[in-house]
Amino acid sequence: MRMKENQLVEQYQSILCNSPSIDIFDLTIEIAKKAAAYRAKYGLKTPDSIQIATAVDASADFFFTNDIRLKAVKEIEILVLDELIKP
Repeated sequence: MRMKENQLVEQYQSILCNSPSIDIFDLTIEIAKKAAAYRAKYGLKTPDSIQIATAVDASADFFFTNDIRLKAVKEIEILVLDELIKP
């Protein structure tokens, strides 16, 4: 959007909204409360805490990231992509 790549923005929107393998979840008050607790407990950034709270609430098996700092979270298994890919 910043670069005015409207066609690329539309492609991302289509992928995210129409993919049968991607689920979109509403932000509920319960998730927001969990996110605030994770933010306070682990010092997470707000977007990270919301995503993790949503994954926990949805009973996800794990959370993929490339942010090694998120491994501090104990409520869900954190998988760091760089650690999974062997050079």
